[in-house]
Amino acid sequence: MRLSRRGWAALGVIAFCLLMGAQFGSRALDAVVAPLVLILAAGVVTAYRTTRPEIDRLPIEEGYPNERRTVELAVEVETPLSATVVDALPDGVSAVDGRNAVETTLLDGEPIRYEIDLESRGQHAVGPLTVTITDLFGLVERRFRYAQTSDVLVYPRVYDLRGGAKHDLQLLRDAVGRYDREEFDHLREYERGDSLRDIHWKSAAKRADGELVVKEFVADGRVGSVELTAECTPGYADDLATAVASVATYLLREEVAVGVALPEATLEAETGERHQLEMLRRLAVLEPGEADDRARTGADVLIQADTTGVVVIVEGHEIPFERLSGRIDPDTVAGRGADESATSREPGSSDDRSNAGTGTGVSAHA
Repeated sequence: MRLSRRGWAALGVIAFCLLMGAQFGSRALDAVVAPLVLILAAGVVTAYRTTRPEIDRLPIEEGYPNERRTVELAVEVETPLSATVVDALPDGVSAVDGRNAVETTLLDGEPIRYEIDLESRGQHAVGPLTVTITDLFGLVERRFRYAQTSDVLVYPRVYDLRGGAKHDLQLLRDAVGRYDREEFDHLREYERGDSLRDIHWKSAAKRADGELVVKEFVADGRVGSVELTAECTPGYADDLATAVASVATYLLREEVAVGVALPEATLEAETGERHQLEMLRRLAVLEPGEADDRARTGADVLIQADTTGVVVIVEGHEIPFERLSGRIDPDTVAGRGADESATSREPGSSDDRSNAGTGTGVSAHA
């Protein structure tokens, strides 16, 4: 319990009046000093007799960066109380309009709510809470602290890979092998990014315009599976989590069973929303670490993050994640991770024809 700034001001007025009264007589000052003393004394008694409010935290819903969530505090008080409520916030979340610090009246059964913006991946502890109760005139205050906190889990950022380079996405699809390549469907004109193994060279040779055509196959309808292995150096866990979440989400949307091997956890290959949420929860708290040689060798897709960037490796082909996510133009990629495989070359070179009909897919798990 302590005096507020207003209380200290009132005390200063009382002291000044007593000093003036001692020098010039107190008769004219009684009308000022006496009420202030009574009000200040009443404030001290009120603050001393105030019962500690019961405040409980309700769970905060998980979410992605840039989403908004509500923090709710359940309140139980014997009588209405004027209070200043301050809820501490960690890095990774922020209060909307600074509403984590408010002056309000605590009412029994009336919860306190405010909104936060989720900013970065991780498990963040909201709290502790400080409630400062004041008397009716705001002269005396009593502070209560609540050590309880609420955890809010923020998933890694997820990019929609459907806007990425077509030939890169084809490599991911080849890793699963969801098409029956024995059942031909039809021919169509070549589009940049199509796999060279699908070019129908005999038909292309017969075309007067010299344009290439590719084979389309019938989807076999079966759900394949793929194993992702991830590793990164310290300082790049956020980048790795984003890449793994984006690749896995893309494959799950394709109804592929996805297994994930992380430095500190492993998830068996499954499909469905529940599996996706469990994967995102693990990635939200991902720590740096390296995969062992056996995990690297057995991975259908290997994702690595370090000082040179993030790459997705499929059967020896290194795909920069920035390109895969569509954040950079495929034609401008340079440096580590640029895919030097035949699938990234334009048709017409000698290498194209020498690789015609050869497969670059990774082992699939039906």
